[in-house]
Amino acid sequence: MKNHAAPSALPEHYFVPQPSLYPVILSAGMFLLALGFAQSLNHLAAGNWFMLAGTAVIIAVLFAWFGSVISESLGGAYREWEDRSFRYSMIWFIATEVMFFAAFFGALFYLRVISVPTLGGMTEAHGVSLWPDFSGAWPSSGPKGAAFTPMAAWGIPALNTALLLSSGVTVTWAHWAVLKNNSRQLSLGLAATVLLGTLFIGFQAWEYHHAYSELGLTMGAGAYGATFFMLTGFHGFHVTLGTVMLAVILVRSLQGHFNSERHFAFEAVAWYWHFVDVVWLLLFVFVYWL
Repeated sequence: MKNHAAPSALPEHYFVPQPSLYPVILSAGMFLLALGFAQSLNHLAAGNWFMLAGTAVIIAVLFAWFGSVISESLGGAYREWEDRSFRYSMIWFIATEVMFFAAFFGALFYLRVISVPTLGGMTEAHGVSLWPDFSGAWPSSGPKGAAFTPMAAWGIPALNTALLLSSGVTVTWAHWAVLKNNSRQLSLGLAATVLLGTLFIGFQAWEYHHAYSELGLTMGAGAYGATFFMLTGFHGFHVTLGTVMLAVILVRSLQGHFNSERHFAFEAVAWYWHFVDVVWLLLFVFVYWL
């Protein structure tokens, strides 16, 4: 007679969700956002509307997609090996984000240390003067770029640095709380982090308005303007996404979704937020300060 294992002893299948249109819709939203940004750079009036539409689509899809994942989690679809897979995936995702920002920091390094000084020193080294009035000093808008005033480090950027460092403390405080099953402290820590992230976004928008209206610092301000807005802009976009995710985690914590044993959703967002903090510190040093 053959021995049949009990149903509970059989290996469980890895959970695979049903096919979804969320990735397709999210891609469409990102396309609208990029299209609008490109149109805005070319001073087309429709650009702002495309960016607004793309942002709305992205936020709507994120909330809907998060809802589906939350339902699967609460329904018991995720077990130990799904949890391990999620952790590996989040680590690799953050690794790709590191490479993304490394490319822009690399471009900044090349411009500041190699390209601009080399062009500025061509007269002395080779007796060539392509642009007589170009000194090669940083910050530079290029040989024929518009004049501008660099963004000072000890104004809004220093304030935003304090806000993000404080948010790192509050999200860590919330992490300690979830490990102790302290739901009140968890919610307070998350609420404080969301507030600090929102303040950061508001001050950065104010900084951009100040740059454009009073400093002459725009995307068209040569090498400095391009690297400044690409680095700070993409970081601000990441802060915005992180704040949205933290707000979702806050709502979930208020509904009692997390405990000391099952809280990876919180940990994933906390990892992402700490990454955003580190990138900002590098931005503050190499873009604003030095």
